[in-house]
Amino acid sequence: MGWLNKILGLESSGPAEVRTITDDNYKAEVLHSELPVLLDVWSDGCGPCKLLEPVAVELSKQFRGRVKVAELNAGTAPKTMRKLGISGTPTVLYFHRGRVMERVVGYRALHYHRDYLEKELLPSIAAPA
Repeated sequence: MGWLNKILGLESSGPAEVRTITDDNYKAEVLHSELPVLLDVWSDGCGPCKLLEPVAVELSKQFRGRVKVAELNAGTAPKTMRKLGISGTPTVLYFHRGRVMERVVGYRALHYHRDYLEKELLPSIAAPA
């Protein structure tokens, strides 16, 4: 890790763990997850999707044990795509207890997703109901 990444707070610990979601494991991995889930929906040939890949990897490192980071290839999961009502990629969905908490269409940089997780999603689920 370079000095610039340390200054910018991008230092990460350990290898990334981004789970692959399919029509078959969507329910178990996303809807029934104990952790909140960031689901990155991408497609082949999508330039912004390629830019989002390293963002998802970095978030999986930074939020290990607090957020499950997963990816879904739009072209290989038609049932899940219909259920989620996704018509364009990239789309990032944030789930908590099987419910979509936020939907982000298009590319957003690392700081956007990190800020949403740190300032919105995680505090909201930690607060007493």
